[in-house]
Amino acid sequence: MNPATLVHASIALLPVLLFLAALLYFDSFKLLQPRTVLAMVAIGAVAAAASYPINTFAYGRFPGEFQSYSRYVSPWIEEFVKAVPLLVLIRTRRVGMQVDAAIVGFAIGTGFALVENMYYLASRPQATLLVQVIRGFGTAIMHGGTTTILAMISVTLYEKRPGSGLYMFLPGYLAAVVLHSGFNQLLVRPALATLVVLLVLPFGIYCVFQYSERVLRDWLDSDLDSKMALLESIQSGTFLDSSSGRYLRSLRERFRGEDLADMLCYVRLHGELAVRAKGVLLLRESGMEELPIDAETRDSLAELSALERAIGATGMLALRPLIMASGKDVWQLRLLRR
Repeated sequence: MNPATLVHASIALLPVLLFLAALLYFDSFKLLQPRTVLAMVAIGAVAAAASYPINTFAYGRFPGEFQSYSRYVSPWIEEFVKAVPLLVLIRTRRVGMQVDAAIVGFAIGTGFALVENMYYLASRPQATLLVQVIRGFGTAIMHGGTTTILAMISVTLYEKRPGSGLYMFLPGYLAAVVLHSGFNQLLVRPALATLVVLLVLPFGIYCVFQYSERVLRDWLDSDLDSKMALLESIQSGTFLDSSSGRYLRSLRERFRGEDLADMLCYVRLHGELAVRAKGVLLLRESGMEELPIDAETRDSLAELSALERAIGATGMLALRPLIMASGKDVWQLRLLRR
């Protein structure tokens, strides 16, 4: 690749990288480390490399012209390849909030666009600088934007049903494919395609990003209050008279007494760790120095895992209404384990 191509690619991608940096800057809770974001960019680049032989194989068997293929076939392939690492991250609760989902999605899309634009510029050196930059910038924003939308929709749906199947990713995937296909429809006029993408996606992502941060703050406040009330009721001995306690007592016919005792210990320990996780988030938001996880917290996490094994899969399923009302409850414990 000649130096001019590298310069053109840098000009086209610089605004996208700046937008990614802005998302990191505006993330008050610092849910992702910069090295994690760079890893996501690298994963996006690998996804782009993986999509090339798949597209080559599919296009070789496509009866129509390349323009039709790029509009109606390649978006399905490329959005699926970008969705795979997101699916793994969300299913394993390494990404659990709309805020970090937006950053991860845009980072993967940026890495994908980096490789795709390098290929485009290398294969069309005769194109003018203006065309190369406009096309490269528009494609980069499009890939970052569609993957961000896929990630945020998927996290929102999966957060409501953390034990659901892969079908929860279908709405976000379809939205990404439609937007990608719409962009490719406009590529006959790259300036118009870039303008439309530039006017719609970054502003929309920023608005949803800000809304998601407000939702996260509201959840911190409300869930912190509920967890504190839960712990207070357990310590005061009034828990069994509450609605949660009555639900736990209703399980006596299905579980042994020692199992119910383990369940109560699990609920208490889970509540304590949830409060600690929220404390970590509040420290990050306030800009205060975050203390390392102490030995007591590590021991509590180990005890929680031991209790989970003792209770068993059936018991944990019965406890889900008390401790896993949403995907955030699963994600916050992973935050402490990092």
